[in-house]
Amino acid sequence: MTTRFDVLTIGNAIVDVIAPVEDNFLVDEGMRKSIMHLVDAERSADLYAKMPHDKTIIPGGSSANTAAGVAALGGRAAFVGKVAEDELGLVFRDDFDTNGISYDTDYLRDGPATARCMILVTPDGERTMNTYLGACQHLTEDDIVEETIGAAAITYMEGYLWDPPLAKRAFVKAAHFAHKHERAAAITLSDPFCVSRFREEFLDLIRSKTMDFVFANIEEVKALYETDDINVAVRHLAEDAEIAAVTMGARGAMAIRNGEVVSVPAYPVDTVVDVTGAGDLFASGFLLATARGQSMEEALRLGCLAASEVISHYGARPVADLKELARGEGIAV
Repeated sequence: MTTRFDVLTIGNAIVDVIAPVEDNFLVDEGMRKSIMHLVDAERSADLYAKMPHDKTIIPGGSSANTAAGVAALGGRAAFVGKVAEDELGLVFRDDFDTNGISYDTDYLRDGPATARCMILVTPDGERTMNTYLGACQHLTEDDIVEETIGAAAITYMEGYLWDPPLAKRAFVKAAHFAHKHERAAAITLSDPFCVSRFREEFLDLIRSKTMDFVFANIEEVKALYETDDINVAVRHLAEDAEIAAVTMGARGAMAIRNGEVVSVPAYPVDTVVDVTGAGDLFASGFLLATARGQSMEEALRLGCLAASEVISHYGARPVADLKELARGEGIAV
């Protein structure tokens, strides 16, 4: 089958609502800093009302941000995720149409509203997320189309969507179609909270080769292997995964393939404004370079460059011309 997409991502279709807050706001609301909290519709409405008025509203969701990053880098991107046929759902779909991202998933009708994530950004740039999942939890196997999956060089799925049983089956079905057409399947562990709840299941996905690639940050890898020693965690990951990419914040990122470890430094950023989407944009650069047959070092560099752009401003989508930035650093896109 002809490759129509460099990267297809599957995950939660969410609209992000972003606002700056002081640390005491988190304390008053009983939130753990830098963690994603799941909230119900009532808590979502209450928190939205308490947020500062200077909110920024941007279509988001982890793997949706990755698809947007791929498109911004000049790649051919597609997305699979569920929204309701409501105002925010239309905003989400229109955004993807504007950015040239293929998005054909049917609307959820007669169900909950489109998901939204309230992102509270403290002065140190850390983000604390409160997510109402709504419609995006209703992704099913029926939304996984073999022809679409088979047309993507890499299908990338987010751990945040591993909660609903129907979505789990959709993940496995997507990986099956990818492998049937000799394509790669990838997963991001998403959050230490996700890893703590689904550790055994994630390990099984990796060790069974249901997922070929693994994306994680340091804390997620340590949680996956229940160790405080990153070297021990990386050694285990090298044994289990075909290819793994691990982000290390200000220290850059590393990639592991067949036991070989390659690392690159982070690109300098004058001021870290908001780390929302850093891992998502890193994945977009790494995935696109890999889909196009570039080396691990080139993939890491492109991923780190995309991440450095997104943490320099509010929001999880790039605002600068990523292709121009890459060319300026001598990175092929």
